[in-house]
Amino acid sequence: MEHPENDPHYKGLSVNKGVAQPPSVNPYLKKKIRAGHRSVSEYVEGIRSGNRVILSQAVTLVESSRPDHQEKAQAIIEQCIPYSGNSIRVGITGVPGAGKSTSIDTFGMHLLKKGHKLAVLAIDPSSERSLGSILGDKTRMEKLSVEQDAFIRPSPSAGSLGGVARKTRETIILCEAAGFDYIFIETVGVGQSEIAVHSMVDFFLLIQLAGTGDELQGIKRGIMEMADGIVINKADGDNIDKAKMARRQLRNALHLYPLPESGWTPEVLTYSGYYNIGIVEIWNMVDRYIDFVKKNGYFDRKRNEQAKYRMYETINEHLRNSFYHNPEIADLLIRLEEDLHMCRKSSYVAAKEALDKYDELKK
Repeated sequence: MEHPENDPHYKGLSVNKGVAQPPSVNPYLKKKIRAGHRSVSEYVEGIRSGNRVILSQAVTLVESSRPDHQEKAQAIIEQCIPYSGNSIRVGITGVPGAGKSTSIDTFGMHLLKKGHKLAVLAIDPSSERSLGSILGDKTRMEKLSVEQDAFIRPSPSAGSLGGVARKTRETIILCEAAGFDYIFIETVGVGQSEIAVHSMVDFFLLIQLAGTGDELQGIKRGIMEMADGIVINKADGDNIDKAKMARRQLRNALHLYPLPESGWTPEVLTYSGYYNIGIVEIWNMVDRYIDFVKKNGYFDRKRNEQAKYRMYETINEHLRNSFYHNPEIADLLIRLEEDLHMCRKSSYVAAKEALDKYDELKK
């Protein structure tokens, strides 16, 4: 609009046009395709080409609880299965503060320098109250997080280790189809999550600390028996002698356990993730183990057992969801809870009544 002050009657006075206002939306901002808006074939093609954005969106579909997302995720996984199974899967666990994330950063850089591609799947603990997770593992993997051949994906446990285990297995398939030949799975910490992670990896690595008192304290026998290799972190400076002593104690303890089904005797090594000391020896140990179990056939047998475990676990999860998501069962459970509160029924009688009702509905 022309300013009236520019009329010829107003001699010696003029007003220039102002600066054109930019649009409210940045014109240079490209429209992003959100997870779920691509077709199954577009997802598979993107994953196969190594597109990390599309891979991340596919993982988001896997982790989603929406039925339409789950249906599309399963279709993507089904088409990616023929391209999976060609990686070495390594589970990494240890006591809190043992330096798992820092060690993974160092281990990963070692593998990348040897020409490998690495995917890191970190299970992050969720709050029991809010069910929220920090998902801050990337911040402790400073070197890996900027590498093109590394993919880091933290996932919340959300109070259900079984659910996370299933989603992590499916994410492994997607990562392998994307060309990652090493998969790291970092656990929540020493606890029940180790059993779930052990059921999906080829090599199970336990990270331990020295100089914290009794070196065997806090390590349950089950964790020790699952470990294919034990490494003692922070073996540097004044802690070297303590690390060596811890190594001797752990080696002596391992002699008390029966030989694993693989036939491999777990090794105990020391290293420093911060100073990058002893990393080569650890991965030489992993390579020796993989060669050993491939030659004696245990590698394939374990993969087959893991596939059967996944099938039964999926069946159990489906039955569980079918039970609890049934509206009549949900109403019945509310009434049974009231009966328990008023001490009108025992827990076992209430459970049997709910199961009998479920069987009746399924007929």
